[in-house]
Amino acid sequence: MCGRYASSRRPEDLAGVFEIEKWEPEETLEPDFNVAPTKEVYAVLDRPLKDADDKRPVRQLRKLKWGLVPSWSKTPEGAARMINARAETVHEKPSYRRAFTTRRCILPADGYFEWVTGKGERDLEVEGKKKRPRKQPYFVLPADGSVFAMAGLYEFWRDKTLPDDHPQAWWATCSVITTEAETTPLAVPPEDGPHTLAEIHPRMPLMLTPDRWDSWLDPARTDPDDLRGLLERPPAGLMRAYPVSTAVSNVRNNGPELLKELEGPEEGTLF
Repeated sequence: MCGRYASSRRPEDLAGVFEIEKWEPEETLEPDFNVAPTKEVYAVLDRPLKDADDKRPVRQLRKLKWGLVPSWSKTPEGAARMINARAETVHEKPSYRRAFTTRRCILPADGYFEWVTGKGERDLEVEGKKKRPRKQPYFVLPADGSVFAMAGLYEFWRDKTLPDDHPQAWWATCSVITTEAETTPLAVPPEDGPHTLAEIHPRMPLMLTPDRWDSWLDPARTDPDDLRGLLERPPAGLMRAYPVSTAVSNVRNNGPELLKELEGPEEGTLF
């Protein structure tokens, strides 16, 4: 799954990486090293500009809220639970299938966080000696330091309790698409810790390599069977993972120190 990630790239940098044609300076977000559900995040999408005579899709950097609200929802309640869509079923689930065919995006990140229950802690849990095992967080990112381009979906939801000109009348929300975690060795396996992403968690965000960006964002591609071919996992060996401070477990903590690589798992969380 993807329940927390880091996004510290500046809009100017993302514009160069994704060949952005349009972004509004007033939508600039501060670097966020502990992105949690319901927060506002950057999304790259191809969409015609509002009220423009030219209806061609324009690549934009937009600000969306993480936690998808389907257009047909009566209320936005439940958005915090709609942060992930499974690649295996996204084409058929009522909450996602329409966005899958018409509103796809890329959610740029530095990488994502995932928590591992240490072996010693797991043994105690099995024996019933500890009810709440302590988990070691890991930061997962592209081994070459490039932008982690997560496949995503976005939706627009109209709050009918508000007038048309109200600034919160429309909600723009998104979800991260996840897939089965890789079972092949990490690009830089740690000496003491998991050697594959699957050892960290059975799910992972679907990373799109640059050769798939244009196809994924193209709104003219609407055939579900055609689009499902873009949901294949990227080539193996592109990712690395390393332990970070358990401070990231508290959503109130936020800063570059959360991405600092530890020499090994913290005491009490040995893998």
